[in-house]
Amino acid sequence: MKILHIGNKLSKHGFNPSTVETLSLQLSRCYEVSTISDKKIKFFRIFDIIVHLVNNRYKYDYVLIDTYSTKAFYFAYVSALLCRIFKIKYIPILHGGNLECRLSHNSIMSKSVFNYSFENISPSLFLQKIFESYGYKSIHIPNNIEISDYTFLMRSKNLGPKILWVRAFDEIYNPEMAIYMLHEIKKTFRYANLCMIGPEKDGSLLKCKELANALNVRNDVDFKGHMSKNDWVILSKKYSIFINTTNFDNMPVSILEIMALGLPIISTNVGGIPYLLEHKVNALLINKNDVKSMVSSIKLLLKDANLSKKLSLNGRRKVEQYSWEKLSQKWYQLFDSDCN
Repeated sequence: MKILHIGNKLSKHGFNPSTVETLSLQLSRCYEVSTISDKKIKFFRIFDIIVHLVNNRYKYDYVLIDTYSTKAFYFAYVSALLCRIFKIKYIPILHGGNLECRLSHNSIMSKSVFNYSFENISPSLFLQKIFESYGYKSIHIPNNIEISDYTFLMRSKNLGPKILWVRAFDEIYNPEMAIYMLHEIKKTFRYANLCMIGPEKDGSLLKCKELANALNVRNDVDFKGHMSKNDWVILSKKYSIFINTTNFDNMPVSILEIMALGLPIISTNVGGIPYLLEHKVNALLINKNDVKSMVSSIKLLLKDANLSKKLSLNGRRKVEQYSWEKLSQKWYQLFDSDCN
């Protein structure tokens, strides 16, 4: 069986690896999998996808299409249209945390993509329910990680205000909230510090640096930029609390990775987050852009070692449900085949 996976293969340009670079490797254990596109400039990326589909229109049995809610949605639209023309079974994988807005405001384009797909894959129950409410079929196959790549480290005793943030510097992930948080927490813990890891996407990195200077906390923020997974996983051992500041989300792999590492999590409760994290069970959840609550949550974790231990242990137990070994059969069943 031959599969094409269409997505943003941009890790060689300094971006975090996306599903097209991770899921394709796992599926390649059983199938012949090709991936596209690694072009950084959007025009050349969509051109690359079009040319590849036209030239290889008789080659593939299935096409997987990473589908986002922002401008990258148009990659999915064009890919799906070509698959329909060439009668190739295609499967959108729903990643965009704000895809409901796309369904609502671009209903004609959405129907063109999702009504004619072989199947729509939702990594989160959140998006699955949204799609079903709009009348689109979907099945739930969560994102997965290789658990063996992450060494669990209990965070419960002697927690200090050493705070980690890992995400792309993009407005939708609200990285500036982390800077405001640091400014507030330093009023109680003068030695608090923040490490921010992730590639630049839309100018948010510069805004964060300017904000840190304006709030006089620049010396307490370590802007690492993009790091390889192995490097940031090693670095994470130095930190005691993880914060997720996003305004929109689906089922972020970064949260799964942090749960596997044992860091207590404080996250905004947007999108699919409440379907993955449970307040005071495996994380502390707060409202979007609520700096005051994030600061209070950090203080609570620093004060209550038992709570930190509970979140750490429960997070690891939860994420073990998302190993490839436990989820691979869902993909094999989708393709109606076995992997021996």
